[in-house]
Amino acid sequence: MKLNELLKIKYPIIQGGMANIATGEFAASVSNAGGLGLIGAGGMNAKMLKEEIQKCKKLTDHPFGVNIMLLNPEAKEMAQIVIDEQVPIVTTGAGNPGIYMKMWKEAGIKVFPVVPSVALAKRLERAGADALIVEGCEAGGHIGEATTMALVPQVVENVSIPVIAAGGIASGKQLLAAFALGACGVQIGTVLLASQECPIHENYKQAVLKAKDTSTTVTGRINGTPVRILKNKMAKTYIQKEKEGATMMELEKYTLGSLKKAVFEGNVDEGSLMAGQVAGMVHEIKPVQQILQEMMDELKVAYQNLEI
Repeated sequence: MKLNELLKIKYPIIQGGMANIATGEFAASVSNAGGLGLIGAGGMNAKMLKEEIQKCKKLTDHPFGVNIMLLNPEAKEMAQIVIDEQVPIVTTGAGNPGIYMKMWKEAGIKVFPVVPSVALAKRLERAGADALIVEGCEAGGHIGEATTMALVPQVVENVSIPVIAAGGIASGKQLLAAFALGACGVQIGTVLLASQECPIHENYKQAVLKAKDTSTTVTGRINGTPVRILKNKMAKTYIQKEKEGATMMELEKYTLGSLKKAVFEGNVDEGSLMAGQVAGMVHEIKPVQQILQEMMDELKVAYQNLEI
């Protein structure tokens, strides 16, 4: 079963739950365009999340979801809010959602954890996950070590629930490749940064458009907290500090508020411009509807042109 059939949406595409970016309004615009919009609770408190969910409900009649970063200090309250607000789908990151699984399932919520490894995928299938978002290290933001091309088929082989591919997907050809690897759909993020509806600062959007294939780097690799961002002054200094043996506390202090600097202030030197390696494929700002439709059109053409 394809993801769109599973979720009763038009396209087999989920929007990533990007912290400080994926507002209720943005999620609604993706859902209205035929994908599954997600509200990113990372960077929010419980009260803000409730407000964004209610805003989203007013703007769309289509299914939408919430992404909960389990390291959020208010994750427990958020876990209850999605039940109270009857959110149909929850995706999770940064931890194991096992402790909330029973209450979510009893409320009829579909749970799609984001996983970077086969071991965690198997554990979460046993815990009751409905599907898994399997994310390769090409993705923007927090990442694991394995690539999408290598990781997705290995997870597919080891679980019996649906797998959604994420990381390094911005075109119909890549969507077709995800299906070939055994995924039922995809999650996209970087390509949506360049949508008209995306609420990030114009400077951030322009930085994504200017990106080439080698324009991203990974901070936090030495300390075990890898994050993929666009190369800039902040990234260069951070990596230098890491190599010189800076502590986690010193590094956190250095990057405090850096994502907000990028998203809200458009500070492309000191901001954390989270973006995946596919940023080099994104050349134009378009409406979300056009981005999704072009992916589906290209998928069909690519499939017809396959010579095997």
